[in-house]
Amino acid sequence: MAIEFFNEMYQGSQVRAPYARLEDWMRAMPAEFRQMKQAEAEALFRRIGITFAVYGEGGDPDRLIPFDMFPRVFTQVEWRRLERGIKQRARALNAFLLDVYGRGEIIRAGRIPARLVYQNAAYERAVAGFTPPRGVYSHIVGIDLVRTGPEDFFVLEDNCRTPSGVSYMLENREIMMRMFPALFRENRIEPVDGYPDLLRRTLASVAPAKCEGEPVVVILTPGHFNSAYYEHSFLADLMGVELVEGADLFVEGGFVWMRTTEGPKKVDVIYRRIDDAYLDPLCFRPDSMLGVAGLMDVYRSGGVSIASAPGAGVADDKAIYTFVPEMIRFYLGEEPVLQNVPTWQCGKPDDLGHVLDHLAELVVKEVHGSGGYGMLVGPRSSAAQLEAFRARVIANPGNYIAQPTLALSTTPTFVNEGIAPRHVDLRPYCLVGERIELVPGGLTRVALTDGSLVVNSSQGGGVKDTWVLAE
Repeated sequence: MAIEFFNEMYQGSQVRAPYARLEDWMRAMPAEFRQMKQAEAEALFRRIGITFAVYGEGGDPDRLIPFDMFPRVFTQVEWRRLERGIKQRARALNAFLLDVYGRGEIIRAGRIPARLVYQNAAYERAVAGFTPPRGVYSHIVGIDLVRTGPEDFFVLEDNCRTPSGVSYMLENREIMMRMFPALFRENRIEPVDGYPDLLRRTLASVAPAKCEGEPVVVILTPGHFNSAYYEHSFLADLMGVELVEGADLFVEGGFVWMRTTEGPKKVDVIYRRIDDAYLDPLCFRPDSMLGVAGLMDVYRSGGVSIASAPGAGVADDKAIYTFVPEMIRFYLGEEPVLQNVPTWQCGKPDDLGHVLDHLAELVVKEVHGSGGYGMLVGPRSSAAQLEAFRARVIANPGNYIAQPTLALSTTPTFVNEGIAPRHVDLRPYCLVGERIELVPGGLTRVALTDGSLVVNSSQGGGVKDTWVLAE
């Protein structure tokens, strides 16, 4: 039986209200003009330098993420519900992290199995018993959402470490405003350009106890070979803070210092874009050339803040994901505003049996996987692929979860043949510090291949501007 997909622009033959002003714009655009504008957008992206890297495929790894000019639109009512659910989830995830690195009340209460937390590779014993400033572990929470109907939104996964892609959210808007200024005069669209200021304010609000005066914030990058280096430098520039590598920082006298042409300068907050394992060779991987020796001692003594905090990754593990609704009830005493996708944990014998019996119908993911890798989309897989993946799941069932193949919503998308529906998801960016805030919008990723449900850029996906209509 064919799956019915919710079309965000059309309800039957009628245009849904959020897209009412885009139909004429779409129909009045000649193919030649559309192709010219598409080429203009690509030239702008290339000139600005917005690329991502795909490693291990040979040749030049730097690529442009395809940009689709047809915006995705939400009403204010739709956005308010999403915002409420995203903030609720960010509060619960941070409460969970504070708890499991402290007394572990949720585990004592039997709500989450201890082994999923304390035997998790992302659980960092080096910070057990330590409370970061304002009790915040995950300062930038990227919540991946999918839509299946007019009122139906589901959380696909949480990103509590260093969620990427916000530069595309900002640049997509900048390029759309430059190419189609009339659209922005005709539609009242909430702005997203306040994100860098919000991010800087959030980071400054979690300055450590020993900070005196205005906090000095830096962004710590692995360097220009990293796939997201453009985003690191882009955010540093917009925030007005220094972009540093590990070699630019050193520890002395219980503080972290930055080397500058005017001498050492004390650093108060580090927005790190490197993994836990590479942060400090004296605490984690001794062969790391990317981090700062002694950083963790300064962190634990209150001399510097690290965002997001070491150890935050245990909250976005795909096995922990299944318990987030329980976290919301346990810590907040509320019912979840946004629902999880139904999930089977292959480490449970009954769940494993169900997954193996229905492999061709399900999406199966590695617990620690990301970027669309280590994943099986059952309905799109050959018999040989299904059998090969079956063997992997049987060999290590605890390493996998499975979910139904969701009927992801579609939005109009400019393709070679003209305009066609393509599947999308959404990643808003929630900032957690003194306050919990997010700009009205996010990164919409689009599966450009006809029929594909995989939106990741590494798997051929593109991006588009996300509009929230003002009231």
